[in-house]
Amino acid sequence: MADFQGYIILFLVWLVSTILVRVIITKARNKVRLPPSPLALPIIGHLHLLGPLPHQAFHKLAKRYGPLIHLYLGSVPCVVASTPEMAKEFLKTHESSFANRPQMTAVDYLTYGSADFSFAPYGPYWKFMKKVCMTQLLGGRTLDQFLPVRHEEIKRFLNLMLKKADRSEAVEVAGELMKLTNNVISRMTMGQRCSESENEADEIRKLVTETAELTGKFNLSDYIWFCKNLDLQGFGKRLKKVRDKFDNMMDRIIKEHEEARKEGKREGDVVKDLLDMLLDISEDKSSEFRLTRENIKAFILDIFAAGTDASALTIEWALSELINNPNIMNKAREEIDTAVGKTRLVEESDINNLPYLQAVVKETLRLHSSPLAVRESTHRCTINGYDIPEKTQLFVNIWAIGRDPKYWENPLEFKPERFLSEDGSGSVNIQLDVRGQNFHFMPFGSGRRGCPGTSLAMQIIQATLAAMIQCFEWKVDGKDGTVDMEEGPGLTLPRAQHLICVPVARFSPLPS
Repeated sequence: MADFQGYIILFLVWLVSTILVRVIITKARNKVRLPPSPLALPIIGHLHLLGPLPHQAFHKLAKRYGPLIHLYLGSVPCVVASTPEMAKEFLKTHESSFANRPQMTAVDYLTYGSADFSFAPYGPYWKFMKKVCMTQLLGGRTLDQFLPVRHEEIKRFLNLMLKKADRSEAVEVAGELMKLTNNVISRMTMGQRCSESENEADEIRKLVTETAELTGKFNLSDYIWFCKNLDLQGFGKRLKKVRDKFDNMMDRIIKEHEEARKEGKREGDVVKDLLDMLLDISEDKSSEFRLTRENIKAFILDIFAAGTDASALTIEWALSELINNPNIMNKAREEIDTAVGKTRLVEESDINNLPYLQAVVKETLRLHSSPLAVRESTHRCTINGYDIPEKTQLFVNIWAIGRDPKYWENPLEFKPERFLSEDGSGSVNIQLDVRGQNFHFMPFGSGRRGCPGTSLAMQIIQATLAAMIQCFEWKVDGKDGTVDMEEGPGLTLPRAQHLICVPVARFSPLPS
């Protein structure tokens, strides 16, 4: 009987405690005015609403709940901004409160504990690397020095396409573009292609693709507290395999560079590669920061992931749109033929004289750039009358903003003319720059944590696409000769189905 009474007392204590805790939590929440939110489920919060394409799911929720919504992804509080006005509030007005990126398991592991630049915490090291990026590693002078590399690799790509055209052979466009951008980045960062062995080079490209996939997926370990030390999705083994491969490659290449530097073999090089520049900083005793081996590896991984995958996908999306819009393809080709002629290959120096081509690339980026900008709050702040607590993850839906009918007439239509000046001159509208000064067009992000490689990406994308338009017709299988435009999952917004074309040579401005 005494035992039974004890159980009753324990039950009553538990019941009262539970009621009190709920009352306290409810009062605390009432004091904090959060943005609108759909009904959450226990434990998983709103994760069930996301699906394989979170940017599209966020867009549907924004249509119902408004331009700023509050979600719980598992136990992690998040807000989603889906209009230019909301993006400006977070990325400009309150930028200092959202200068950090959230720490994600996959990214943290692959970047040696966020020792890179893109995901490093906002602070002295990040500021130092930003300055180094803009003045040395990715500055205008360095990019100009690597112009011959980009030109050589584009010609190499075009010669391969000419061989395919001679045999009327189909081409998986994304794969060949990945080889091109991978070779450009490899030669810029390490002074060599990843490998002259095709098998090893393919392994490197797979590594880059898998890195983008792993860092672009929602990992339950990041969002559900009791899954933190579990690997329910099998990411752990894949992450280890990817980093081990990259680590082995970088150890070998860094060792080769260090040995060559000791022997003075690299002193006469006309152009230092980015790895040499990073090693210079690491050896400079007067430098504000002495870079570690992990800093160098992580930075190289940043350049590979951003410069290889995203640029190749943008060119693939642009070609897909042009195939589906032959009148736009013809207009872009006529512009190139008029400005450049048919006796030489279009080059980067011609791009300023090709405003319609620039508009085609911008229109592609409006519809098909990386869909989400991700940040995390370091301070509590008030936005649009709502409280945003500290440690809240922010998703700016760039994909939805690019389709906002308030700013874009017929937003789903591929119309490059919207990026040309309205004065009748046919020049590019400089008010719609890709660097995100206007918050209704920011394909590379905006503010302090905007992409530092924007100039390099635009040089590769514009010059390669122009050459592909100039030299070839692109034929696809199918009754109507059009391309399916369905999106696939991933951080850099790949196509759901690879674009496969047969190149048909118009003429060859390249030597035999």
